[in-house]
Amino acid sequence: MRGWTSLRLAVVMVMGLFLVFAMTGQATAAKDYPTVDFVKKEFNTFPGKGTSVQPARCTWNTGFILEAIYSRGLEHLGYDVKKYKELSVPIFYRSVFQGDVDFWANGWFPLHSEQVPENFEDKASRVGYIAEKAGVQGYLVSKEHVEKYDITTLEDFKRPEVKKAFDADGDGKADLVACPPGWGCEKTISHHMDAYNMREHVNLIKATYSASIADAIARYNTGEPIFFYTWAPNWTVNKLKPGEDVLWIGVSEIKPTESQKAFVEHMTVSGIKGAVKDPLTPGFPPNDIRVTANDQFLKKNPVAEKLFKLMSVSFDEINAQNAKMYEGEDKQVDVERHATEWIQDHKEQWIKWQKEARKAAK
Repeated sequence: MRGWTSLRLAVVMVMGLFLVFAMTGQATAAKDYPTVDFVKKEFNTFPGKGTSVQPARCTWNTGFILEAIYSRGLEHLGYDVKKYKELSVPIFYRSVFQGDVDFWANGWFPLHSEQVPENFEDKASRVGYIAEKAGVQGYLVSKEHVEKYDITTLEDFKRPEVKKAFDADGDGKADLVACPPGWGCEKTISHHMDAYNMREHVNLIKATYSASIADAIARYNTGEPIFFYTWAPNWTVNKLKPGEDVLWIGVSEIKPTESQKAFVEHMTVSGIKGAVKDPLTPGFPPNDIRVTANDQFLKKNPVAEKLFKLMSVSFDEINAQNAKMYEGEDKQVDVERHATEWIQDHKEQWIKWQKEARKAAK
């Protein structure tokens, strides 16, 4: 009996060890995204070696790809890049100001300007341009109902027949898929509600954005009217195409937030595909998508700073990756694979960026 017990114990221990190794292997597999072999073949110097970096990333999944690509750029310089911290907009800017994180690739300016701490520029900087004047934002409405109710501006939602058509919950107000608390756009939309006296006419839906948009798409597919805020690059403008499914509407006159006042001349925008009119005053200026980093990190790591200044990702490429996420490739391993594919597709440019960044090594 004792021998049988010992045998069973041994079997359990072996199975336990096997399970541990299997789980470790799975964890490693999930973390070890597809490698880019040409980097090690191309370079024999890695100036970031021995230095750890703490990236952050946004809470909106359309920006996840930028963290993956920019973190990979640092890894290819030899840095030990830790797992990202997922932070809301105001928490990130406080964190990078205090040095709790080193950078993120999800800065939208001027949208985020009102959410940075006082004296922010004393300890943190915006570096380079991921996509310049590419961040388009505004309000979209189902095209069929824009035409049916002659909707051109936000203020058209004061009209009783429009409110009734877009009132899905029976509260007497038009329902607008807005931004969750903590997002930069939440403040701007709130400003619009006050500046254009819309509080009594529009109900802001501030639940999780992806869920709210999924619900709006489902309603659109049954022929119901929809009204939502979005930005581009974003998968929503691939799923609901401006000009075909939905139209961008504007505001009747420009009433900027404090942070928008320096950009008033850019708040009348020409050439927006799918706009109800051209030019359009969408209520938001185009945004620069930029890296934001802690100054001490940049000072100690001029190679990283140089890389941030060199790198960029096009509007169309971000949109294309976002569309893949919407179609189901939305796990972190998918995002990392997308980053690998993007790097491989831009091999020549990637090598140039890596070479130029290395020249900044002290």
